[in-house]
Amino acid sequence: MSEEQLKAFLEKAKGDSNLQEKLEVAADADAVLSIATEAGFSISADDLKNAQSEISDDELESAAGGGHSGSPCHSVYTQCPDGC
Repeated sequence: MSEEQLKAFLEKAKGDSNLQEKLEVAADADAVLSIATEAGFSISADDLKNAQSEISDDELESAAGGGHSGSPCHSVYTQCPDGC
């Protein structure tokens, strides 16, 4: 199931600094899907949309390297608003 693939991908990203770096600069959902596919996971755009309500923002942020730097930050889905 793709949802399981998404959760496995996020779990892998938590411990993989290379994936974290790629996710931090991902411009959009298509970029995230490409990163996941490159890492060997089968995830659809619908999986990302559905997961948005099921997976907490903290979990997504953690998978993408977590925390805010001085520059605009990115989550798996969108760029943070000004002032983050």
